[in-house]
This record gives sequence, structure tokens and C-alpha cells, in this order.
Amino acid sequence: MDEEQKLSLVQVKGTWKRQKASCQGLKGRVSAAKIYERTSSHGISWTVVSPITFTYTVTQTHDLLNPSNDTLLMGHIRDPNQLEAVRSATKPIKRFVVMDETVYNLYGSQVTDYLEARNVLYRILPLPTTEENKSMEMVLKILEEVHRFGIDRRTEPIIAIGGGVCLDIVGLAASLYRRRTPYIRVPTTLLSYIDASVGAKTGVNFANCKNKLGTYIAPVAAFLDRAFIQTVPRRHISNGLAEMLKMALMKHRGLFELLETKGRFLLDSKFQSTTGQHGNRGDPAAVSTRLAIETMLEELAPNLWEDDLDRLVDFGHLISPELEMKVLPSLLHGEAVNIDMAYMVYVACEQGLLTDVEKLRIVRCMLRLELPVWHQDCGFALVQKALADRLQHTGGLMRMPLPIGLGRAEIFNEVSNDTLLTAYEKWCDDLGAGSEQ
Repeated sequence: MDEEQKLSLVQVKGTWKRQKASCQGLKGRVSAAKIYERTSSHGISWTVVSPITFTYTVTQTHDLLNPSNDTLLMGHIRDPNQLEAVRSATKPIKRFVVMDETVYNLYGSQVTDYLEARNVLYRILPLPTTEENKSMEMVLKILEEVHRFGIDRRTEPIIAIGGGVCLDIVGLAASLYRRRTPYIRVPTTLLSYIDASVGAKTGVNFANCKNKLGTYIAPVAAFLDRAFIQTVPRRHISNGLAEMLKMALMKHRGLFELLETKGRFLLDSKFQSTTGQHGNRGDPAAVSTRLAIETMLEELAPNLWEDDLDRLVDFGHLISPELEMKVLPSLLHGEAVNIDMAYMVYVACEQGLLTDVEKLRIVRCMLRLELPVWHQDCGFALVQKALADRLQHTGGLMRMPLPIGLGRAEIFNEVSNDTLLTAYEKWCDDLGAGSEQ
């Protein structure tokens, strides 16, 4: 006869002891973990249920590299007593910093001046963190340098300064070093500012597949300063606007209308606020980035490990990974995402979820943001292959996020091949090579 008992874990004088959950005999610190002991004719089994909590901070700031601003070194510390202990310690702060090579050429001297002004023991490692180099070899190079430098895996977080590729690679390296070393993300592109910096995923490409290897380990903090974006090329700002538009279409009509009316201004101004407007409600850069981050966190925070595969943030990511890797490096990530979104807008319209007027507004907004809406290498065979591959890692269901209006979306599992093909043909006729966009 099968029997199961629920056991609690109580720490008494440094030793964890188990007791029946119904008993209160032991006095001490009670763990949130539980052990379920099951006895059957075949033997004994123990099932461990251990809640794991990740706490991380996403901070929008300015003047991050000003030596008077201690955010970069201490902004991740939430406990006031720990913060005071660090500030009053005589032992110098130690930091290992990985910077994208291009970012290092632009900001390396400022980062060096900042660390030296604050008497930090540091090592800066510039690396060519491009999509083509996003590999385990790069991760191992970082780990070798971290090992040589030597850090305390609890109190000396690794700092990553760069775009999304840099943040992904460094995050994976940190998650592997001594099984989990804290790390800090400092995004320097618009795409990484509103996307890679606020989530928990790390990864590298493998077997010609995008982010095939990776972990779900959140940074202890992400520090966001829009000043970095002023040195980003215009095309890369458009690239980031694709992810912002994604969140607008899925969740926030107001953000879509802001991009529709102010998107070109944001592109021209490179998301820089006028004097004294940091965080001002009337500042399009401040409002749009805040809304993008808030809507992204709403979707990511309850599902950090992607236990729930129904994810609105997958919009634009159904066929784009296949397309992006096929034409690498000709398309940037956000550009591939936008091509995917443009096609899916046609699918939504064919499904009766969007009106023709709404479809036209979305496409016009994309074009004003200087984003591609079609690509000659995105054939229908590629669409079918990408969707078939998706079924293999989404539990056999399509889980296709589609807009059902401006700023609203739902997940759909049944979209016929006929609908996909008809939408594809209309998409190519309207937006393909030779069409009048």
C-alpha cells in the first residue's frame, strides 16, 4: 500500500532536521522547502519542492559614469546594513568588467577614470561581442580571465557593458562560474536597454541555432542610462524600436500611438532628453522607455523561467530566429523581429483579428521607424520550417501571439496553413520587392 508523508525542514543550532508538517515539536528557522516521502511496494522515493526566489533591480539612471554616482558599484545592494558596511570598509572594491570592443573604444577611458576615481581594483576585458562571435569559445575566454583575476562570487559581481550580445554572453559566463556568480548588466544600445537588460535569459549560439545554449539566471541589477544611446548608429536605434513596437502592439495602445506620432522624433534625437527633462512625463524618450520596460517586466516577472510557454513577448520571434541565422550578418536582431511581426500582422488580419485600417497603421508606423517589413530570403518554406521547429519546443502547440487590435493580443494555437499561405501572398504582394510601400 502506498503511503506519503509531507515533511517540513527546521534549522536547529545550525543543523537542518525534518519533521512531519503536522507537528510543531522543533523550534527554529523553518524552510519554505518541503520533502514528500513516498513508500510503496517498489521502494522509497523523496520528492523535494524547493522554491527559488530571484531578486533583481532594474534602475533607470543618468550620469552613470560620473564618479560622484555610486550606482555602478553599489546600486545592486538592497540591504542598508550591507551597503553601509561596504561604504565604510577599508578593503578596496574589486570588479571584473567585460565591455563590447566598440563600446570600449567609445567609453573605455570614462569607465577607467570612474573606477580609478573610486579606488577600485579592476580588470577591463574588451571583446568583439558580435552575433557571429556569440559562442561558447567567447564564454570560456571570459571565464579564463575571471579565474586569473580572482573574484569573490558573492560580493564582487561581474559587470557587462555593451549591447544584447555582450549581456547574453557575460550572463552565461557568470552563471557558469562557480555555478552562479552575480553579474550586472549595463546596456548601451536601445535594443538591450528595453529587452536584454530586463530579463533573466543568457545564451550563445550553437549548431547554427540562435541561443541554443543558455541559462535562466537574472542579473543582480541592470543599470540603464540613455546617454549611451547617443553614440549608437541610427540603424541600431531603429533596431531597438522594433522591440519597443512589439510591446506596444501586444500590450499598450498608448505606447503604439506615441511611436506612431513621435517615433521619428525619437529616432532623430537618439532618445536624448532635453535639459532637465529626465523622467519628465512630457518627454517622449522617458515615457516610451519607461512604458516599454514596465510592459516587458509585467510579462517576464511572473514567468522568469518560462514555465508557461504562452508568452506574448514571443511576438516577432516565431520565424525571425530562422531568418536571422540564415542571412547572418545582414539583418540585425530587431530588423528580423520586425519582418516577422509585419508578416504576423497580415496573419492576424487574415484571421479577422485586425482591420485593414489597423494593419495599414502598423505597417506605416514600422516604415516611419525605418524598419524593414519584408525580406526576399523569408520564403514560405522558411516560415513553415520555423513554425514546425517551434512546435517541437512548445509542447506541440503553436502558441502564436497575435494582435487582436492596437495594444491588445492573445495566444492562438490553431492557424491553418491556408491562412498562413494567403497572408504570406498578400504580404509579399503589398510589401515585397517591387511593391509600392
